Amino acid sequence: MTKIAIFGVGLIGGSLALCFKGKPGLTVVGHSVRESSAAKYLERGVVDYATTSLREAAEGADFIFLCVPVGSLEQYVHDLSGLDLKPGCIITDVGSTKASVAATARNAQLGNAVFIGGHPMAGSERSGVEAASYYLFENAFYVLTPDASTAQRDIDKLTELLAYTRANIVHVAPEEHDEIVGAISHLPHIIAVALVNLVRGYNDTNALYSVLAAGGFRDLTRIASSEPGVWRDILVNNREVLLKLLREWQEGTSGFIEMLQQEDGAGIEQAFQQSGQFRSKLPERRKGMIHSVYECYIDVPDHPGIIGHVATELGNSNINLSNIQIIESREDVPGILRLSFRKQEDLDLAVQKLDNIGYSVHF
Repeated sequence: MTKIAIFGVGLIGGSLALCFKGKPGLTVVGHSVRESSAAKYLERGVVDYATTSLREAAEGADFIFLCVPVGSLEQYVHDLSGLDLKPGCIITDVGSTKASVAATARNAQLGNAVFIGGHPMAGSERSGVEAASYYLFENAFYVLTPDASTAQRDIDKLTELLAYTRANIVHVAPEEHDEIVGAISHLPHIIAVALVNLVRGYNDTNALYSVLAAGGFRDLTRIASSEPGVWRDILVNNREVLLKLLREWQEGTSGFIEMLQQEDGAGIEQAFQQSGQFRSKLPERRKGMIHSVYECYIDVPDHPGIIGHVATELGNSNINLSNIQIIESREDVPGILRLSFRKQEDLDLAVQKLDNIGYSVHF
């Protein structure tokens, strides 16, 4: 049997476990420092067995997945270096920064084990093993960041195992990875947080800001609600890349300041045209660093039972509705329902169904 040890069986680790569990010749071991968490992994059927012992989980493993916070990765690599790991064992992680953990692994005494950094670019608004899904990585990009010295046979072994995730495997250098995700994920999170905190400050003296910020502003800045501790570790870890990006971002905003001061309408128009042209070429239905939101809105009359009717119609068509929210509902004024789904396929089916039964659907 091929033993796969997963340290940290939460959203990502649990989803990996579900992809591997039950496959011929594979056995999945879950590790947590807390007995209650290890018991939960077993109760939910995510792993074949679970333990709180680092040694028991790691020794004899053919693959080790470190699915712990970025701030804990280097300590786990250090702890593994003190164990008698199986020769040829492949250690990988799922952190969203790669250069620092790769450097730690290069300097660690891992014996005949091999470290290959990894980053599945998929996520969810939910967290914990309860949110784990067999489908989380399907059609997502899964980046592997092997060092130049890593043997091709080891890269192939890990790539072959990850085929069970149904993700698209991409190979890049650790440093290149950090530059790319810094621009497409880490910097946007910083911008969203700064923007929300700017408006929060204005709202302290005028509550109308928060009232009118509903809808588009809230959707635009939803990543500002990301887990603070997780993002503290990510941003500090990738600080050199982000400092460079933030300086370039300042140059971009300074350009808009100058255009506004000079009333340069043509320059502003060109900036919007260039961004629009580039954005229109981005893949629409591919999972990326910032997880997609699959939502639509429908106008509904203020009638008793209307929400139940919508939910029932979708349920009868086997469409999985993950959330429903009333945006507005006043007498004699159509209300708005926001319907959320976990997959693009569910959203597509829902739009077709709702249109067929006479609802006005918009996005």
